[in-house]
Amino acid sequence: MRISVIGCGYLGAVHAASMAKLGHDVVAVDVDPAKIERLAAGEAPFFEPGLPEILTEALASGRIRFTTDMAEVAGARVHFVAVGTPQGPSGAADLTYVDAAVASLTEHLSAGEFVVGKSTVPVGTAARLAEDVSRAVPGATLVWNPEFLREGFAVQDTIAPDRLVYGVPSGLEGDAAVAALDEVYAVALAEDTPRLVVDLATAELVKVSANAFLATKISFINAMAEIAEVVGADVTALADAIGHDARIGRKFLNAGLGFGGGCLPKDIRAFQARATELGVGESLAFLADVDAINLRRRAHVVDLAARALGGDVRGKRVAVLGLAFKPNSDDVRDSPSLDIAARLLELGAEVAAYDPEAVPTARRVHPELDYVDSAEAALTGADLVLVLTEWNEFRALDAATVAGLVASPVVIDGRNCLDRDAWRAAGFAYHGMGR
Repeated sequence: MRISVIGCGYLGAVHAASMAKLGHDVVAVDVDPAKIERLAAGEAPFFEPGLPEILTEALASGRIRFTTDMAEVAGARVHFVAVGTPQGPSGAADLTYVDAAVASLTEHLSAGEFVVGKSTVPVGTAARLAEDVSRAVPGATLVWNPEFLREGFAVQDTIAPDRLVYGVPSGLEGDAAVAALDEVYAVALAEDTPRLVVDLATAELVKVSANAFLATKISFINAMAEIAEVVGADVTALADAIGHDARIGRKFLNAGLGFGGGCLPKDIRAFQARATELGVGESLAFLADVDAINLRRRAHVVDLAARALGGDVRGKRVAVLGLAFKPNSDDVRDSPSLDIAARLLELGAEVAAYDPEAVPTARRVHPELDYVDSAEAALTGADLVLVLTEWNEFRALDAATVAGLVASPVVIDGRNCLDRDAWRAAGFAYHGMGR
């Protein structure tokens, strides 16, 4: 099938390359010439495992091309809209890019073609855009197909998703849209991937509801960590115990610094804002507490660092291991790790920061930090070690070797990812989260 993808950011670039990997003929459009130039040269503009390989393969096969010219989407049967919806000043989602993309797309759209929204938007947006599309191009149809990508596993989640959700209008128009999307995702459907066909509003709510639930689960276990630290309990053992309950499950019950990234924080705030606009703000009032617990974790680690250093971080060398909001990513958007590093610097600490992939992106946000090119460089002479992103490189650190590098054997395990007994055996004062 001939497909277009509008927007070549994280979502769009992965989706475009993955669609080409599945055998479709893809044209991908973005307004940023520099980004398009890099992608056309086979260079991924961000770190995502597996993306460089399928991008190179797609370019070599001729099944994908990148352009800044929207006119080149003409003739595609399905047009995916994958632009960003950043958080606006009020907390609500900024739909400027979505509206602009759809408006520009309709100038090159024909009857019988499908506009497929993938961006995360406030409920009600799809119905509004559907009217715009049908008014501008009678016979064209807008549907919504939310994404559920995990950074670090985005290629896998696109090619072999755990479910497919189609938000479509009722009647023959919706039937035609389902048939078109079934053709797009034929490979996944052949592997018995669950497919849910719903209305537009439900499709929009699926994505934000999933993110709200995951954020709530993470903040719940972090709230338990706060209690565990006061009473001397171990939140990791607690999570293991309650995670055996099939109604609860163990995933996303890891206490630590809390969540960050470009999705969960902005999505729960936008969801609250939309609920207030709809007159049902009380329904999502609890998300304000979820957000507050999450942000409180960052301050807690800074306080813990000060206590571990005798009450004052000024003049102390702090090794910060991890800057991305999660491993296998260079994404530092709303990263708890980077935020903590910046706060410690403001308090007078000498911060030596290292991340296997995120140093370039972190430097653009906080150029004032001292970035080093290896864990060893960060650790040498450190008065305190902070492990803030659970990269395998940090999990595998040999505690005895680290003890020979640091000035003082004190470690804060911000992700509960280290072997506590091994680090204590190596002479470290070990501080975990809720342990």
